[in-house]
Amino acid sequence: MSGYLAYIAKRLAQFVLVVFIGINLAYVITHATPIDPVEQSISAVTSFGNTAPGAIEQMRTSLRELYGLEGSAIQQYVVFWKRILRADFGPSMSAFPTPVSTLIARALPWTTGLLVVSTTVTWVLGNWLGGLAGYYQKSRGLKLLGVIAMGLHPIPYYILALLLLIVFGFLWPVLPITGGSAMNLPQAWSWAFVTSVFKHSILPALSLILIGVGSWFLGMRSLVSNVVTEDYVIYAELAGVKSHRILSSYVMRNALVPQVTGLAISLGGIFNGAVITEKVFGYPGVGSLLVDAVYAGDYGLVLGVTTVSILGVSIGVLAIDLLYPLLDPRVKVS
Repeated sequence: MSGYLAYIAKRLAQFVLVVFIGINLAYVITHATPIDPVEQSISAVTSFGNTAPGAIEQMRTSLRELYGLEGSAIQQYVVFWKRILRADFGPSMSAFPTPVSTLIARALPWTTGLLVVSTTVTWVLGNWLGGLAGYYQKSRGLKLLGVIAMGLHPIPYYILALLLLIVFGFLWPVLPITGGSAMNLPQAWSWAFVTSVFKHSILPALSLILIGVGSWFLGMRSLVSNVVTEDYVIYAELAGVKSHRILSSYVMRNALVPQVTGLAISLGGIFNGAVITEKVFGYPGVGSLLVDAVYAGDYGLVLGVTTVSILGVSIGVLAIDLLYPLLDPRVKVS
């Protein structure tokens, strides 16, 4: 147990280092943008009419303080980390004076729900079908699934999303193509709202699932094809063990271990796909919020969304990393 505790401590240290480096990179990149949020805000205000120079200067001072741009570069960096620790990213420039944290809190549940559902369904379905295809290699139906998976795998998320939008939004309009729920519907735990959220999430989730299933299917089929040639599998078959038991207890169980590692590696890519998918379908998640913030030059909001995304993906990878030694006893934790 002490070895596993040391393993946890090591992974936690790596987690802190990755988050620290990622947030610092986001800080440097956003502050390297030529857009000055203070001057842009003042320009937007003064475009409606004449403003006294004294009022403009007072506004400039107040905005620089709000955006954490007072003082030297080192002082701004210290203020930035103080705000990070308080989860305070200042006000949004594009939705002034709404705080960035408020905007993220509104959008985060939508993205979390979409990613959790699509990732779980994709991983389970892809590995299950891939395991069957690798074990029952003579099945024509599973061979056909392999061809479909190979065809879907290289398609970008946004191409499939646009295709689904055209098919189910215009050619066969049976599903909503934009938004997270019906307009003017109160957000409450009511049957009408839950049903509306489910219908609006089908197309965004489907675009992520169809692309992801192909990758997991091909990977699992390849792993199972190698496992079935192992001596213990051949011995179990000769001993008369039922095929479904061999598949579940011997083949799939051993082949799933590398797929768990693959899940941790793919989390960042899944989030990237969600960003594009949310924008295509107008889904009110963090992805749409990030794209809108980039177009508006709202670097405070960009920095806030990026920070939350880094934390979310890193926490997911950490959780899988901590579970890995429990799934595979061959992994040394000392």
